Amino acid sequence: MVEKCNQHGTVGTPPDSASGNADVGLMGQLDDGTETQIASEQKGLRSGERLWPWCLEILLLLLVFFVYAGDAAPMVNEAHYLSKAKNFWNPDWCSRDMFVASEKVHTTFYALFGWPTRFLTLSQTAWIGRAVGWLLLAIGLQHLSWAIFGRRFLCLGIAVLWISGIEYGNLAGEWVVGGIEAKVPAYGLVLLALGNLVQRRWAWVWILSGAAAAFHVLTGGWTVVAAMVCWFVTERKRRDRVKLISPALFIGGALALFGLVPALAMSWGSDPEQTAMAARIYSYFRIKHHLLPSDFHASWYFRFGILVSAMLGGLVFYRQKDERVKILGWFCLATLAISAIGLVVGWLAPYAPTVAAKLLRYYWFRLADAMVPLMVSVLVCRMLVDQRQVLRRIGFSLLVLSVSLVGVSTVRSARLGIPPSVSNDLLGVEAGATAEVQQQVYRDWLSVCRWAKQSTDPREVFLTPRNQQTFKWFSERAEVVNWKDVPQNPTDLIDWYERFREVYPDRIGNRRTANRVSIRYPTLLEFRRKYDVRYMIVDRRITGENLPLLRIYPSGTEQNRTYAVYELPYPVNGQ
Repeated sequence: MVEKCNQHGTVGTPPDSASGNADVGLMGQLDDGTETQIASEQKGLRSGERLWPWCLEILLLLLVFFVYAGDAAPMVNEAHYLSKAKNFWNPDWCSRDMFVASEKVHTTFYALFGWPTRFLTLSQTAWIGRAVGWLLLAIGLQHLSWAIFGRRFLCLGIAVLWISGIEYGNLAGEWVVGGIEAKVPAYGLVLLALGNLVQRRWAWVWILSGAAAAFHVLTGGWTVVAAMVCWFVTERKRRDRVKLISPALFIGGALALFGLVPALAMSWGSDPEQTAMAARIYSYFRIKHHLLPSDFHASWYFRFGILVSAMLGGLVFYRQKDERVKILGWFCLATLAISAIGLVVGWLAPYAPTVAAKLLRYYWFRLADAMVPLMVSVLVCRMLVDQRQVLRRIGFSLLVLSVSLVGVSTVRSARLGIPPSVSNDLLGVEAGATAEVQQQVYRDWLSVCRWAKQSTDPREVFLTPRNQQTFKWFSERAEVVNWKDVPQNPTDLIDWYERFREVYPDRIGNRRTANRVSIRYPTLLEFRRKYDVRYMIVDRRITGENLPLLRIYPSGTEQNRTYAVYELPYPVNGQ
C-alpha cells in the first residue's frame, strides 16, 4: 500500500525525483545535504523498511493534538455541527428546533461523520470524529514536512509552532486543531494538497483541494484560488511547465460540487430583499467578529502583523536557498492577498453596506489565519536544519517559546476541567471565575438538562439562556433560539434574527442581564402561543431565586443553585 502511494505521489512520503518530469530538480536545494538524505529515505520506504518511523510520526502528532485539544465533549462548535448531523440521519430528532431542522449546508460532513449518531451518543461520535479529523491533519502535516525537508519527526516541531501561531497570532479567530467540525477534515486535505504543491504535483493539488471543498466549501475553495495564483507565479516561466487545465482540475471541480451545490442551494427560492437582509444580519450582527475588519481589535492586527513580518522576512532570506519553501511561500502570500481584498471589502461597508455584507460572508481572512502561521512554522524549522549555528539557535528558541505557549493553554484547560463550550468566559456570566465555581455551574447545567431529558416529552420546546450552546447536546430537546445556532439559508436566518431579538430584547439591559429571556407576563403568553413552548430555563445568578411563575425544577429534595425551570403561563379561554 505504501509503495503504491509513493509511486503515484499521493500521501505519506514523496516519490523520488525521477518519478515524473514535474519533480526533476526539485529536491529542495538545502545547504546541509538534505537532498541526499531524502533519496536515501525514499529508497528504504519503497522497500517497506521504514514504515514504522512514519507510523510513529503520525502517532506522536496525534498525541500532540490530543494533549492540546483533548477536552471533554463538546468542544466549541461540536454541539453546533453534530446536533445538525444527528438530525441529518434521524429527522425526527429535535425536529421542532428551528436550527436543527433548517437546510444543511455541510452535507458531506453530516453524511460521513454523522452516521455514528444512529448507534452512539453525541459524545462518542465526537471522539470518533476527532480521531478521524486529527488523523487527516497528522497525515497531511507529516506529508508536507517530509516533502519539504525529508527529515524524520520535524513535523512535530511544525505542529507545535503552527498550533501556537494560530492561537496567539490569528487575525479573525480561526483555529484548526480542536473539536470535530467540517473544516477539520478539510484542512487535513489542504495539507495533503500543499505537500503535493511544493513538489509540483498539480494534479493532486486540484483533486485534494476539491475534496476539501466538498467538506467545507470556503476552506477548499480559497485553497484552489490561492493554488492557482501560486501556479501562475511559479509555473508560467518554467520550460517544464505543468499545464493548469487538466483532467485533474475537472475531477477536483466535480468533488467540490458536493460542497458547493448545498451552499448555493441555501439561497434558491429567496428573493433579493431577503438575501440582502440575511447577508446584513450575518456579516454585521452574528458573525462580525470573524468577518468585519472594523470589529477586529487593534491587538489582533498587531499580533497578526508580527507573523506576517516574520513570514516575509523568512521568505526573502530563503528565496534562493530552498525551492520548495519558496513555492509554499507563494501560496501563503496568495492567501494573504485574499485577506487584503477582504480588508478593502470591509472598508466599503459604510458606503455600500449591502454589497459589502454579501461579499464579507465569504470569510476572506480564514485561510491566511491558518496559512501564515503554517508558513512561519516551516521557516522556523528551516532554521533548525540550517548549517549556521546562530540560525539554529534562533529557531530553537522560537520552538521552545511555542512549546511554552501551547503548554500554558493545555494546563489552563486541564485545570478548568470542563468542556470549553460551557465555560463562564464563553457564556458571558461571571467570566474568570475559579475552576471550582465553573465546575459546579457545569454540574448544575448537566442536572437541569438531565431533568429535561428524563421528565419531558421528546417533542417539547424550551426557552433557554441566551449564550449557552449545549442544551440540545445534553437534553436532546428543541429550543426556540440561541446565539450560537444560526441557520445558513436566508429565510431561516431572518427567522432566527427575529426570534432572537424578540426573546432576548436589547431593552433588558447590560451584558450580564442580556443573557436572560424576557419575563414579562404578556410576552411569555405570546411565546407559548407562537412557539408552542411550555418550559423556560433560567440562570438564577441573573434572574434571582424566584420568579412569579410556576417553578417545575428544582423541587422537593432536588438541588440546583444555578438553574431553574419554570412553566410559562398559558392562555385562558383562548386569550
